[in-house]
Amino acid sequence: MGDKAHTRPGAAGRATAADHPASVRNVVLVGHSGSGKTTLVEALALTAGAVNRAGRVEDGGCVSDYDDMEHRQQRSVQLSLVPVEWDGIKINLLDTPGYADFVGELRAGLRAADAALFVVSASDGVDGSTRMVWEECAAVGMPRALVITHLEAARADFEEMTRVCAEAFGGDDPDAVLPLYLPLRGAPAPDGHTPVTGLVGLLSRKLFDYATGERAASEPGEAELPQLDEARSMLIEGIISESEDETLMERYLGGEQVDVKTLIEDLERAVARGVFFPVLAAAPAAEGARQGLGTVEVLELITRGFPTPLERAAPRVTTPGGAAARRLRMCDPEESLVAEVVKTSSDPYVGRISLVRVFSGTLRADQTVHVCGHGLTDQGHEGRALHEADERVGALSTPFGKQQRPVPHAIAGDLACVAKLSRAETGDTLSAKDDPLLMVPWELPDPLLPLAIEAHSKPDEDKLSQGLARLVAEDPTMRLEHNQDTHQVVLWCLGEAHADVALERLRSRYGVQVDVVPHRVSLRETFGGRAAGRGRHVKQSGGHGQYAVCEIEVEPLPGGSGIEFVDKVVGGAVPRQFIPSVEKGVRAQAAKGVAAGHPLIDVRVTLLDGKAHSVDSSDAAFQTAGALALREAAAAARIHLLEPVAEVGVLVGDDYVGAVMSDLSGRRGKVLGTEQADGGRTLIRAEVPEIEIGRYAVDLRSLSHGTARFDRRYARHEPMPAQVADRLREELRAAS
Repeated sequence: MGDKAHTRPGAAGRATAADHPASVRNVVLVGHSGSGKTTLVEALALTAGAVNRAGRVEDGGCVSDYDDMEHRQQRSVQLSLVPVEWDGIKINLLDTPGYADFVGELRAGLRAADAALFVVSASDGVDGSTRMVWEECAAVGMPRALVITHLEAARADFEEMTRVCAEAFGGDDPDAVLPLYLPLRGAPAPDGHTPVTGLVGLLSRKLFDYATGERAASEPGEAELPQLDEARSMLIEGIISESEDETLMERYLGGEQVDVKTLIEDLERAVARGVFFPVLAAAPAAEGARQGLGTVEVLELITRGFPTPLERAAPRVTTPGGAAARRLRMCDPEESLVAEVVKTSSDPYVGRISLVRVFSGTLRADQTVHVCGHGLTDQGHEGRALHEADERVGALSTPFGKQQRPVPHAIAGDLACVAKLSRAETGDTLSAKDDPLLMVPWELPDPLLPLAIEAHSKPDEDKLSQGLARLVAEDPTMRLEHNQDTHQVVLWCLGEAHADVALERLRSRYGVQVDVVPHRVSLRETFGGRAAGRGRHVKQSGGHGQYAVCEIEVEPLPGGSGIEFVDKVVGGAVPRQFIPSVEKGVRAQAAKGVAAGHPLIDVRVTLLDGKAHSVDSSDAAFQTAGALALREAAAAARIHLLEPVAEVGVLVGDDYVGAVMSDLSGRRGKVLGTEQADGGRTLIRAEVPEIEIGRYAVDLRSLSHGTARFDRRYARHEPMPAQVADRLREELRAAS
């Protein structure tokens, strides 16, 4: 790597449909917000000839999205694909959001890619969320490399940042994280900062100067040799230690000179196997320049070091019914079709556009495919049911800025956009109509921040249901709930930024204006002691009247008992045919509540006595009498307000355990215990009232600097402290 003197490929840089999986590279860019991922993608596209110096599409002169600020803002919160071509290889660059709220887009990018570029800012360093993504990639053996950006920042130190990356990502083998090039700094600027103008290749021992805006190779001077030789020796030892040739290290230590070609081949194999992680430097091109610093080196690494789709294991698939399916041949364009929708978006002119990764077979325009998706119902909330349909594929294209370039087909290993797949949602599998298959879905975080919304006006109310359905179809990390207890429509999101984007998409894409209202939890009521009640419903008007009297006793039961109804009437005071009517009335009133309008639970209602009339008594009359009796008993008793309690598991770094446990206690939580987890983390288990963790997804992220995550599930309802119940009642009175 680094021996070629590349020029701009011009027309060859235009992305087209790939003709063989070996000519495809799928690369996802990972890094925190502000690390420079999108800027790097733009610089790589410029170097590859996908855009010209003015940031314009080469054929047609239409302004590209690279200069469109609105589109850049959209790309900062969603996965975007930028295909380029380099040395006859099609490179699908998947730019992912850096915000933690959009981790679903990041996971989709990881699913669609075969290798990852971790972008690290020299001025900001490595954050906890980036470390967690690195661990996820390591768990599946995904090849990785690092690109250090923002070297132009004051006090930016490439060597120090490389050391930090080795400590953060090297694990037990920090020598597996080593630079392939060293930055070359030019003359000091008036402000005292020394700009980076070129790179020194450690294996090739060549200097690559970008000062003119065009990469120029030359021999290093005497001043660069000492630093070059020291770093080169470390790199060679790191490569040899990962070599598949077990005799190479012994020969090297014995004084044998290993030729550069062998080193580069071993390096490429080690990178493709995911056991060696090269570090590179990159910077955007200066105004008027053709190539940004290090962009040629990054493109070389991608095309020569990163694996082809052929080297990725075939996907695990089942039949739609869940039965084991036959094993597919690895990334074979002639195999049965298996593709996955990794992203869904809406275009105001084209309609729904699905970004699809083809894992097997060949996807062609106008063919009929089988669409199958997994149900996503979890924790009792409303989700998306398992769905299947046969659907005709519309036009296939590859994105280029705001344009879509038509392609005739997409082979195994490639990505393409499919228009008007109206029934396909993000995460769905596309397969052959006569051979339906279903891919095992990728892991997604559970949205835990509730956003209660109401339509702003009557026209908005008419469009709200359809808008919400399309919103959750595009984003599987968003869950829709129609709460039957509180009668609220709740969008469960990953964080505040995720919620803001959801509201903006409802407004701008689907024309639905909504109001955000306070989220209410599902409270319950119960009796604090025994109480008696008498229900008398007597009315006389023309014709048959209404007559029913019943006497009941109510007593509390242990949590989880529900409502028991006991008949202790003697002597036929209440005719047998009307006893179920009393029970029906009692249960109907219990569902409505007896004090604050919350359902009544965990009580035993005993029917003791009553009166009936031979003509005027009826089913409806005794239902009304039963409800009146329960309300009278409630008026004479202490009514406790019950709140839902959740079982919470918090996975947090050991450094933040004390702060998290203290915070849980401040939320009236009870810590049940802790367990040691991998990677210097601790799992904290606790029970916390749900009313106290409405914003816990946001607060925990702030408390742990984005390194912790949690899950929750309903445990039970239990009595709310009197002072909390009184405060809640006051808030409800004020709201009404």
